[in-house]
Amino acid sequence: MASIRELRSRIRSVQSTKKITKAQELIATSRITKAQARVAAAKPYATEMTKVLSELASSAGTLDHPLLQERENPKRAGVLVITSDRGMCGGYNANVLRATRELLALLREEGKEPVIFVMGQKGVGYFTFRGADYAQSWTGFSQAPEYSDASAASKFLVDLFVAGSGVEVENPDGEGTLEGVDELHLVYTRFVSMLTQVPEVRRMAPLVVTEEDEADQSDGEVDKADTESRNYTFEPSAESLLEALLPRYVATRVYAALLDSSASESAARRTAMKAATDNAEELSTSLSREANQLRQAQITQEISEIVGGSSALAN
Repeated sequence: MASIRELRSRIRSVQSTKKITKAQELIATSRITKAQARVAAAKPYATEMTKVLSELASSAGTLDHPLLQERENPKRAGVLVITSDRGMCGGYNANVLRATRELLALLREEGKEPVIFVMGQKGVGYFTFRGADYAQSWTGFSQAPEYSDASAASKFLVDLFVAGSGVEVENPDGEGTLEGVDELHLVYTRFVSMLTQVPEVRRMAPLVVTEEDEADQSDGEVDKADTESRNYTFEPSAESLLEALLPRYVATRVYAALLDSSASESAARRTAMKAATDNAEELSTSLSREANQLRQAQITQEISEIVGGSSALAN
């Protein structure tokens, strides 16, 4: 049985931990609202981009852009995995990494060589610890991503896809070259609610631009009137605009995934820290009760010894 001193030391330790988890819970709660607002603010741009591209695709006639072409016998598939830079967020990273393992296994079964790209320090640590090679990583912005972060990564990935397998592409950080890929996949966490965050696997390239797909991502419905032809006049030609906008569309999808993942990370951290705070409170109460019982037993023993000593002196 532990002594009172040990119990009191554990109580102080648990209470210190509870202060940390409570602070993390409050911080995550404050960030969720901002993250949700950023997700909502980014949706109109993504929706309009999809509408314009759909109109461009219908006006351009035969589409021969590399981002829209299916490759015959694809050999290499790029997989972009979005994780967090920090821990203390429950099963957030474990869930997205499990979905990544399933995707990698499926690609290998199809005879494709997966090439891993990682966003977030936790993903880098996961693959490094297991000795799995990854081609490139981007870290430091999981909680507050900017469009520039998504743009830099997506530009490199688009260059790899346009080049295709068998062609070397210069690494943007200047460290050698990397062979191109025939497919691009994205693994991230979609924010559903404060209590639900779902790992999502999507193919980024070859692209299939549909407004129905955008409606699925935004959990909404596209107005039937909006899906009809809008009688746009394009300057320059539809083909030129399509070539300029398709890479930006990829960057927009990556940015939307980063925002969704950021909101999911904050929600998962809030849930995990609230559970940790509640557990710390329960443990502190249990230890305090145990310490009080032990102290009462010591006091009772001391009283018994005093009474026994007094009786012996009286006799």
